[in-house]
Amino acid sequence: MERVLEASRQEAAQLLASLQRRANRTWTPMPPPSGGRSASGPWSPCQQEVLQPLCAVGNWTMVSLSLYYIYLESPQHGRPDPGPVARLRAVASAAGRESAALSSRLPQVVLPTFILEKRSLLEMYADFMSHPDLFLAVADGASPEDRMVRFVEYYLTSFHEGRRGAVAKKPYNPIIGETFQCSWRVPRRPDTPPEPASTAPGPASMAPPPPPPGSTHQVRFVAEQVSHHPPVSGFYAECPEKRVCVNTHVWTKSKFMGMSIGVSMVGEGCLSLLDHEEDYTFTLPCAYARSILTVPWVELGGKVIVTCAKSGYSAVITFHTKPFYGGKLHKVTAEVKHSSTGAVACRVQGEWNGVLEFSYPAAEGPGAVRLVDVTKLPVCRKHVRPVGRQGATESR
Repeated sequence: MERVLEASRQEAAQLLASLQRRANRTWTPMPPPSGGRSASGPWSPCQQEVLQPLCAVGNWTMVSLSLYYIYLESPQHGRPDPGPVARLRAVASAAGRESAALSSRLPQVVLPTFILEKRSLLEMYADFMSHPDLFLAVADGASPEDRMVRFVEYYLTSFHEGRRGAVAKKPYNPIIGETFQCSWRVPRRPDTPPEPASTAPGPASMAPPPPPPGSTHQVRFVAEQVSHHPPVSGFYAECPEKRVCVNTHVWTKSKFMGMSIGVSMVGEGCLSLLDHEEDYTFTLPCAYARSILTVPWVELGGKVIVTCAKSGYSAVITFHTKPFYGGKLHKVTAEVKHSSTGAVACRVQGEWNGVLEFSYPAAEGPGAVRLVDVTKLPVCRKHVRPVGRQGATESR
């Protein structure tokens, strides 16, 4: 407990020093909360250390709680002085109860405008398809092992595009029944022969102007808010020409964690390769908005499991959160292996928003290691119908 408190005190002290340098002013002690009796004498150094960062950032709810608990434990209130550690433990206990209360009503908290995105959560899910060429390339794998490795590459490169900004942004919550639709035109690979044009008409809402015959594949995407309590979204993407599709449902559970907000992505997805009769089921990592009182930034964490029942191949992907001391930001590791034999087909390490290193234990020479820089991958622009042509429940 003392180690946790010491780490929190150090982080708060650094935050306070930064804020005071910007404002070029010093902190003035505050009286106990209204309705309570005034404690005689100035605040102790321990009390000031607890209250300074809270007052500096304007967290008045936590200030009131901290003052109240310190006041109850003060000698002037008729109790023996428990010492600095006990005071800090009381404040931490109050913070924990306040965090639990905030977590239960977090969707109702009004956030400052600079932290809000200009789009819906449903549109944000479309960022997972910013590299549709890698999505379609999964179906081109020559073997089940190759297809699993290609899927892991597509999965790991699907997170960075929606989080390019330095500041974490919260999308708007969609209402139940709200939908978002878009499509991408993916240039056809030179070694891929043109496929005959389909005579079946596609959905009118997803029909952009026709490209030159045989020059591109079309990937269609639709997302819908299917539940309000709990908030569950579903999204589906397909390419009929390549006979590949992905279907995912996500329940976003938010939790207040002091200086952070954690979002658990409860649910799973399934990518289907119809020509190979393979289904790849996968889960999603947790997302964390750190330093929400200053400049928020995004971090991913947790373990993701990918399995293909038919081929027997599986992958374990771990998103590592940065420890308090040392470590690297946005670190990710992964391992692809055959479930029955235990043979490792590929290992991955690097940063999910930087360079990923794919190593193949069975390979030799230059092909044993391959680097993928996600920041240099081409991003395919999505096509959305004009607002005037959208339905009543569509976003945008």
